[in-house]
Amino acid sequence: MKHSYFSRRLLSVFMALALGLSVLLAKDFVVVIDAGHGGHDPGSLGSKAKEKNINLGVALKLGRLIENNMQGVKVVYTRKKDVYLTLQERANIANKVQGDLFISIHTNSLDKKSLNRRKVAGASTWTLGLHRSKENLEVAKRENSVIYLENDFSTRYEGFDPNSTESYIIFEFMQYKHMEQSINFASDIQREFVSTAGRVDRGVRQAGFWVLAKTSMPAVLVELDFICNPTQERFLNSESGQEKMAKSIYNAFVKYKSDYDRKQNAGKRVEESPSSSAVVSPDKKTQTGDSNVEVSEQAEKSGVTYYKVQFMALPRKLPANSKEFKGLSPVEYYKDGGMYKYTYGKSTDRDEIQKQYKKVKSLFRDAFIIKFRDGKRVY
Repeated sequence: MKHSYFSRRLLSVFMALALGLSVLLAKDFVVVIDAGHGGHDPGSLGSKAKEKNINLGVALKLGRLIENNMQGVKVVYTRKKDVYLTLQERANIANKVQGDLFISIHTNSLDKKSLNRRKVAGASTWTLGLHRSKENLEVAKRENSVIYLENDFSTRYEGFDPNSTESYIIFEFMQYKHMEQSINFASDIQREFVSTAGRVDRGVRQAGFWVLAKTSMPAVLVELDFICNPTQERFLNSESGQEKMAKSIYNAFVKYKSDYDRKQNAGKRVEESPSSSAVVSPDKKTQTGDSNVEVSEQAEKSGVTYYKVQFMALPRKLPANSKEFKGLSPVEYYKDGGMYKYTYGKSTDRDEIQKQYKKVKSLFRDAFIIKFRDGKRVY
């Protein structure tokens, strides 16, 4: 009896030590906060305020909220004072610390020739992608144009010209890896900008921002509001205004981190936001009219639980023979929140899906296993 008692006690002590060690060794979640512009690059100008100062004020306030209220999160700033950094240096900082999320903070403006310059208002959040409108392209051009301040920009940025529309075609092929996480986070930021800061919602948008393209993690760029509008300039230049904008981004980050932790604890990579999604698969070989991946309306029998490997999410359908699939076939997809989420393999056996996962992982490093029941995604 005594031997059994001491064995149990020893086992309890060992388990406690192991748990404590695992906590100590756990990697902090690293969020990189990038205050746009700085130093001899003022950014957009208002009647009194400078964008670089507004950006820094919001960035520091956001960082303090995270540092003071969230355990297990490390905040890295690209700048904490009025200094100039190139776009590449900002991306390098984020990649060097192996950031888990990148937030670039900017303030919007319109050209001085715009008739709507003093009346336009609203906040927007941007993710990497190909612009779908001239307005989106102009925002990207303005933010990317800071590379002209560098003497060797043509060499350093691989021939990229911020004012050349053709240069932005490259972003069509650079948007896939972290698109879904970035869009989900951007959507949450926009909701908070409206509810917490009382901003006009200009929506989640996409364009070719160099700094987002060069960060190897989920990333967003926020445009707080328009400094060219005197009313919005006063708001953004005030302590209370900056605190509201920082609080908005912070609230969205809290949700993002909560989702991240939940999925990590479930043994999954962060790729989804909670929702229930109908599955479409090629089981019945119903071909869509535009020669995209074959789908059926509803594929699965009641009560069946099975697994697939998700490897890509896009806002549009791809042809069944798309080169983006890197030879994987057959590929299926399901729709969720306006996104087409592409999967490979299918099995009710965990060991079998693990084998398929390894195959996909060798081609798409952010691939992960998902679970379905009754034709719907299970979280």
